Amino acid sequence: MNRILAFLILVAVAGCSSKRAASETSQKTPAVTSPEPVVTLSTEKFGRVAMVNKSARFVVLNFPIGEVAPRGQRLNVYRNGLKVAEVQVTGPQRENNTVADILTGSPEVNDEVREN
Repeated sequence: MNRILAFLILVAVAGCSSKRAASETSQKTPAVTSPEPVVTLSTEKFGRVAMVNKSARFVVLNFPIGEVAPRGQRLNVYRNGLKVAEVQVTGPQRENNTVADILTGSPEVNDEVREN
C-alpha cells in the first residue's frame, strides 16, 4: 500500500512540474497581437455649405453647435476630398450658421468646409 501511495505522489509531482514548465515556456514566448487602433479627435473646425448665392458671391455655412468659425477666418471648401473654393467668414452669425464671402472657386451645397 505504501508503494502505491508513494507512486501516486511521484506521478502527481511529476505532472505538476511538467505543467509548470509548459506554462513558463509559453510565458517566455512573446504573444503575437495586432496593435490596437489609436483614435485622435480632430480639433479642426469643420462645417458644411448650407446655401450658395452665386450672383452675390456668398455662402451660408452650417457648423456643429459651439464650433462656428469666427468672423474674418478663411476656410477651404472641399468636395470629394478636393479643394474647390476658399471663403472668408463675414457674418452675421445666427445659432450654428454664419455667412462667408466666396474668395475663389465655386462652392456647392453640402461641400465640406475646414480651416486652412
